[in-house]
Amino acid sequence: MRILISSDHRYPSDDQKGTGRHPRKYPSGSGYHILDLTVRGLAELGHDVVYLLPQGWKQETSLPVTMINEPRFDVDLAQVLAYRDDDLVSRLEQHNVPSVVICHRDPHLEGKARGVTGDNWIYVSRDLAAAFNSQRYIHNGLDPEAYLFVEKKRDYLLFMAALEWAPAKGLDLALSLAQEAGVKLIVAGTGQTEAIIARIAALCHSHGADFVGDIRGREKAELFAGAKAFLFPTGVAESFGLCMVEALMSGTPVIASNMGACPEIITPDVGFICTTREEYLAAIAQSSDIRPEACRSKAVNSFHYLRMAAGYVKEYQRELDRSSGRKPGQQLT
Repeated sequence: MRILISSDHRYPSDDQKGTGRHPRKYPSGSGYHILDLTVRGLAELGHDVVYLLPQGWKQETSLPVTMINEPRFDVDLAQVLAYRDDDLVSRLEQHNVPSVVICHRDPHLEGKARGVTGDNWIYVSRDLAAAFNSQRYIHNGLDPEAYLFVEKKRDYLLFMAALEWAPAKGLDLALSLAQEAGVKLIVAGTGQTEAIIARIAALCHSHGADFVGDIRGREKAELFAGAKAFLFPTGVAESFGLCMVEALMSGTPVIASNMGACPEIITPDVGFICTTREEYLAAIAQSSDIRPEACRSKAVNSFHYLRMAAGYVKEYQRELDRSSGRKPGQQLT
């Protein structure tokens, strides 16, 4: 299958060096990282991938992928981004190229209208799909080799978020919980301005937490792997919550709220879903009861990038069947 994948970032998205206490244009960038892994997975599964990157690329890929900065339409199907590729979708329709729209985030979280959606939209969690009255979703996936698996944990909790979102993601609660539990909290993440970084750093210092800023690559892998638990008391209806899977890949249990997709990702064998302060404190005390091997196994089996790519292939085929009138299961090679 020849597939056009569209994105508005510069490849590759996953820088291996963090900026510390300096700002980044895209503090998280997790959606772009997922797109890069989708392209990688599709190529490794033997599909012909054309990666449309109008912003260009910082380096060529070693994968058998065609990288372009202008659209082409000699493809079987295109994958575009929700709310960003309206003009491209119109051009695809003019060339009779079917498409699927990938929705990584609910605009309601930013006070925006959801806009027009269609049957060809695919979401990153069951919870997000349900918010759009859909059942089409594919969970995000990661590369297990990018994370360290450590059985013996150190005595600290980890909180990580893009700093503009840190208060909504439960930073204040995380700080107070760690203080009451008597466990060191390490806070990681960066923002778009020096001001937000300074404000969050001061808040962490006032609560006795360590603020490490933006970390990437090996440094981030080591921090995830060493934590006794990843603390994620988010107040946001999480569309997915990739940081939770990063923790699981590292063999680190997750203590999360019941918001959004959190209960969809975190099951009792790999962590805790909490609704009250008492439940959070109990989860911190009991986090060592969770087996690191169970966390890693759950992540590899359920959230591997190849599993994600294979899921998208099924959805592509479904869309091709729908657009051409083929019977379900009649494969296009």
